[in-house]
Amino acid sequence: MKKKVIAMLLAGGQGSRLYALTQNVAKPSVPFGGKYRIIDFPLSNCANSGIDTVGVLTQYRPLQLNSYIGNGQPWDMDVADGGVYILPPYQSAGEKGSWFSGTANAIYQNIGFIDTYDPDDVVVLSGDHIYKMDYADMLREHIEKDAACTISVLEVTLEEATRFGIMNVGENGYINEFEEKPAHPKSTLASMGIYIFNWKKLREYLIADEADPNSSKDFGKNIIPNMLNAGEKMWPYHFQGYWRDVGTITSLWDANMDMLSTTLINLYDPEWPISARSPISPPHYAGENSKIVHSIVTEGCEIYGHVENSVLSPDVLVGEGAEVLYSVLMPGVVIEEGAKVEYAIVGENTIIRKGAHVGAAPDGSDGWGVATCGPDIEIREGATVAANAMIYKSEEV
Repeated sequence: MKKKVIAMLLAGGQGSRLYALTQNVAKPSVPFGGKYRIIDFPLSNCANSGIDTVGVLTQYRPLQLNSYIGNGQPWDMDVADGGVYILPPYQSAGEKGSWFSGTANAIYQNIGFIDTYDPDDVVVLSGDHIYKMDYADMLREHIEKDAACTISVLEVTLEEATRFGIMNVGENGYINEFEEKPAHPKSTLASMGIYIFNWKKLREYLIADEADPNSSKDFGKNIIPNMLNAGEKMWPYHFQGYWRDVGTITSLWDANMDMLSTTLINLYDPEWPISARSPISPPHYAGENSKIVHSIVTEGCEIYGHVENSVLSPDVLVGEGAEVLYSVLMPGVVIEEGAKVEYAIVGENTIIRKGAHVGAAPDGSDGWGVATCGPDIEIREGATVAANAMIYKSEEV
């Protein structure tokens, strides 16, 4: 089955910097923005860009992610001549199997899958970014520039540049140098971790890299520098729009708060829908004494208290007299009567008992942060969870 382009979506990361939120699930399956999970954004971008064949490379805690993706129907990828495929690490007869040892190794282990479609180009994506992007525009530029690799880049501040892989370009506009998290960056073009490769070229470099015992088997550390050193044409695709890496608690909270603004990322655009596998729940209900201000409240929620500047996922209950302020509540959370949750993220199916207080408003101190409660735990009646606290299990409170 010949395809012009297919996508490979790297979704196997543990997401260790999300701590309690990823103790049982992979980062791409973490709930986001009330209605979604993080992986919905790259999958929807593929569907909206006309890419109907996507390999999803899973590894850490894949069960929930596999179940969520299913046959790809929510993203219109349940097609006969393409579709979405779950691709875990595997062991062949006579071989020593292993986990994916890096981003490049993950693609290397799936050369056979990619060869099945004999694509001209392969889009390599990360499963932990929030953004809307037309990969077809990037592909057109990639082809026009006759590039072996095109890397999507975003302008950042000079201070932020030290946290990214930075692309330096020559007078002809092509990339001539790559610096991984440089202490003294020469430019502010940050790699977004979104690549389009000529498949024949990439295939050669993956095989050579796999044979190198000193390689980290990573795109940023090995494949990209190796291609540059060999003089391959590398083009920067300048992305204009919203993009967030939600790899930390603070960035995840910030991105959820961004969902309350249609000027940052518009989720109501019929031309570019973000699709998801939605639960079967009734419409949300607001009681007569409830107050909802500037918040996202999704299906199945019951609100009897005060919700303000917050994001509520499906089937959340906020009891009489309870307050939820500047917080993210994931599916199935229960906030009982008189409890207060502020500047916090509360994991799936967690219960905040009566009179408990989770989180605190910013006080200007260095120690302040977003309070986080992991999934499936219970915060006892009257308990206090401080700002910046990380709760993994019920017995901790």
